[in-house]
Amino acid sequence: MVAGTEGETPDYRSILSISDATARAQALNEHLSTRSYVQGYSLSQADVDVFRQLSAPPTDPRLFHVARWFRHIEAVLGGPCDKGGPCGLQASKGRCVQPQWSPPAGTEPCKLRLYNSLTRNKDVFIPQDGKKVTWYCCGPTVYDASHMGHARSYISFDILRRVLKDYFQFDVFYCMNITDIDDKIIRRARQNHLFEQYREKRPQATQLLEDVRAALKPFSVKLKETADPNKKQMLERIQRAVELAAEPLEKAVQCRVAGEEVDRCAEVLLEEAKDLLSDWLDSTFGSGVTDNSIFSKLPKFWEGEFHRDMAALNVSVPAVSVSGSVRPPPPIPFLFSSYVSNGSVYFDTVKFASSEKHSYGKLVPEAVGDQKALQEGEGDLSVTADRLSEKRSPNDFALWKASKPGEPSWPCPWGKGRPGWHIECSAMASSLLGASMDIHGGGFDLRFPHHDNELAQSEAYFENDCWVRYFLHTGHLTIAGCKMSKSLKNFITIKDALKKHSARQLRLAFLMHSWKDTLDYSSNTMESALQYEKFMNEFFLNVKDVLRSPVDAAGQFEKWDEEEAELSRHFYEKKTAVHEALCDNIDTRTVLEEMRALVSQCNLYMAARKAARRTPNRALLEQVALYLTRMLKIFGAIEEESSLGFPVGGPGRSLNLEATVMPYLQVLSEFREGVRKIAREKKVPEVLQLSDSLRDDVLPELGVRFEDHEGLPTVVKLVDRDTLLKEREEKKRVEEEKRKKKEEAARRKQEQEAAKLTRMKVPPSEMFLSESDKYSKFDENGLPTHDTEGKELSKGQAKKLKKLYEAQEKLHKEYLQMVQNGSFP
Repeated sequence: MVAGTEGETPDYRSILSISDATARAQALNEHLSTRSYVQGYSLSQADVDVFRQLSAPPTDPRLFHVARWFRHIEAVLGGPCDKGGPCGLQASKGRCVQPQWSPPAGTEPCKLRLYNSLTRNKDVFIPQDGKKVTWYCCGPTVYDASHMGHARSYISFDILRRVLKDYFQFDVFYCMNITDIDDKIIRRARQNHLFEQYREKRPQATQLLEDVRAALKPFSVKLKETADPNKKQMLERIQRAVELAAEPLEKAVQCRVAGEEVDRCAEVLLEEAKDLLSDWLDSTFGSGVTDNSIFSKLPKFWEGEFHRDMAALNVSVPAVSVSGSVRPPPPIPFLFSSYVSNGSVYFDTVKFASSEKHSYGKLVPEAVGDQKALQEGEGDLSVTADRLSEKRSPNDFALWKASKPGEPSWPCPWGKGRPGWHIECSAMASSLLGASMDIHGGGFDLRFPHHDNELAQSEAYFENDCWVRYFLHTGHLTIAGCKMSKSLKNFITIKDALKKHSARQLRLAFLMHSWKDTLDYSSNTMESALQYEKFMNEFFLNVKDVLRSPVDAAGQFEKWDEEEAELSRHFYEKKTAVHEALCDNIDTRTVLEEMRALVSQCNLYMAARKAARRTPNRALLEQVALYLTRMLKIFGAIEEESSLGFPVGGPGRSLNLEATVMPYLQVLSEFREGVRKIAREKKVPEVLQLSDSLRDDVLPELGVRFEDHEGLPTVVKLVDRDTLLKEREEKKRVEEEKRKKKEEAARRKQEQEAAKLTRMKVPPSEMFLSESDKYSKFDENGLPTHDTEGKELSKGQAKKLKKLYEAQEKLHKEYLQMVQNGSFP
């Protein structure tokens, strides 16, 4: 770009001949003012030569033409020209060029790491097939009611699954088995069947007592042989309860009382002795139970109950759920490390471990050889002397068990039998996920021998060492610090837990602990969850109230002050912290604390705005609330459709209820506020009392909370009715405690005043005379001079008594003055 016509060379010789620099610059400026500055003209060599005479643009503002051309040529040539030296570009190629762009250095993205039991480390999670994740979870053994130990595992895995799917955007294929063929199930099914038969026969009282005594004999032996102190204590409780229940029946039989009383006592004994009689009946008649339908009825019932419990806990349904009895998985006949013994098929752990490709006990190598754990893994019916003698090594485990009398059976090449526990899981998992899966999950207590045996037999079959890439194990659950166990009858069913707390509260309690650590289910744990839920809910309700405030079109685009900028910075810092915590083994405990801190910051912001009588920034608070809502939905803590915060009104009614009733409640609130204002002005306390009764008594029954704030509009909140009623009861309890404390303080004050008055009535000359057990002689004023032994009091003692005498003298004078003035109470 130059002035003048392309190719024209201006005559600068006359200008350059001027010796005075200032005069030369003025002449050049005048000359340049006559030339146009037209885009597209080429820069001539003459232009470059004349401006080489200048080392810098002139500072005189009147010479702006020279200054402008100097900067133009400097930009085109890439820098100032040194006298006599070459310029940065050839004049004929003097075009502006776009500078080179450099990308930002950035930071290393946070990677998801999961605690892998195979390595006992937090490993970077890398699925085998892009974003697809294959996941198998060990399901329950269904022979009794689901308990909080089940909830611990399946809620925790549900949280992990939701985070992987909804936060990290993995395509999760999640499958789970139901173990409905197992030694525990077989034994329990036989016991239930035999006990119900026994009950239906309605044995005579004498027969029942005789049978209970017969059952107590092996039970007493079992009690003596039990070394575990907890189990021993449990057995002692059962024995004592049975003995106590038997006593009334024995007396009733001896005294020949009425039949109704005998029947009542017999029914009590039947209930108390159910476990004891069931064991005895099973050991006596169990081998005669052969109908397979008896063994399927029990697990079918409890499987249905399990699925209902999971639905009540808002646990996502697995993509696939399979049961062992639907198609009993056969053992793998060509497994290189299996052998047949007496109709059963066993896995040869020694042969497997000796292979160069394989290793036995990958999860818990230190437990290999632990016979107690191995026998628990095999089951009570599989550790009899004859079955143990069938094995080549005590560490070997059954793939297929030859059925004995009293056990269900299916045909197979070696005779009738049933699958072993370990082969059920591995066969079902392999049929769904193939030779290698991304994740295998289960409870911490399943690591050995169950999961180690699963790994061994599957890797032997597929001839690999990677059947599972990541093994995730949830931590134990304790009950108020004690180990939970069905065998110890120390467990809380899910149904009982849901009677005390909601599914959301239970889930929040689990979210507040690491999924792989021990969780203590106690009143303190649940109280923390309740407080967290209340804290978050109050924030959502307050934000909803802010969003309902009327605002014009311009008010929707509120300008930010420093407070909004600071809250926004805090918001993004917390989002980053949440992401980092989720990447760190899905650390929900830290996530919830970061969310709590974010809400606390928002609460401070809203409180400051309220104190200043200013409206908080709606858009910013809505962003925060929507983010927190999304996170709680991902965790499964918001189970219903809800655009913002916790839903209200029950399943499926949240959005419609709030959208429908809020306009009416807002009108009611404004009407009430107007009535209160008039009542205060006209001094009509009865109307104010009615307004308070509407707020405190009527609306809570409907799940509505009105919050009055001096000088500000009433805040309207839709809250769960039960929550409001509990709040009202708590408020009444606190007020009642205050009233009692006030009455107690008044009573104590009255007693103190009465005691003081009683003391005031006593003349000082008589105050010590009644203390004959301390003193034997007194002076003329009634002051003691000798103790009971006749010994004269020391000067120190006499001085102390004199002070007490003078204080009483003063009190008595006050009393006399009160009597004289007529102010005596």
